[in-house]
Amino acid sequence: MLPMAESRYIKTAAEIEAEVALHYAEAAAKNNEARKLAAEAMTAECHATAAALDLEKKKEAREVELASDRYAHLYRFTTQVSDKSVPDCINVLSAWARITPGCPIEIVFNSPGGNVIDGMALFDFLKGLEHSGHHLTTTALGIAASMAGILMQAGQTRRMGKEAWVLIHQGSFGASGSYGSVEDTVEWVKKIQERILDIFATRVAQSNASHPMSRAQIKRNWERKDWWLSSADCLKFGFVDEVL
Repeated sequence: MLPMAESRYIKTAAEIEAEVALHYAEAAAKNNEARKLAAEAMTAECHATAAALDLEKKKEAREVELASDRYAHLYRFTTQVSDKSVPDCINVLSAWARITPGCPIEIVFNSPGGNVIDGMALFDFLKGLEHSGHHLTTTALGIAASMAGILMQAGQTRRMGKEAWVLIHQGSFGASGSYGSVEDTVEWVKKIQERILDIFATRVAQSNASHPMSRAQIKRNWERKDWWLSSADCLKFGFVDEVL
């Protein structure tokens, strides 16, 4: 039999079982804590990856936005010249002029032409941009017909795609009412025709064309017919400055 002094160091089976259970409980707790920390680390990594992907998407979206026509101050006029398309164009270009005074602006025309009065309002607006310090480039891709061909002349730099076409012809107007009112309309139309001839002749005279056309030659060529000009013709006669 063990001395009484040593008997207190002997653990009973229940105590040993309790210690083992405590050990396993502590190990399980540590394991759970490790798994929790690993899960939190994985979650943090997923969040970081998602944030990085989101940032990358936002950067790409911003790059696409900055590469858009809006930020390049390029306006695509691809419809008829009308009381809707002209105010739309003026509103966009006015915003650019206010946000970035003096910025270069380009208008790309692929238009069948349209209303002369609306077109002349846009022509004056474009010349106003020039006077405000904006360099205006006009470009024809496809066709710049009738009024669109006139608007092309508003550009300080006039360009055409190689396969583009310009149509120049006399303006067409409808007239009704009394004989006197029809006569008045005819006289007014004649004045508009003269102004259009002045626009073409002035821009031709300012060009470096190899065979610049005189005002009389332009008038002779557009009378009573549709006068289609290729990019080579326009460059040769002075209706554009550059072929792309």
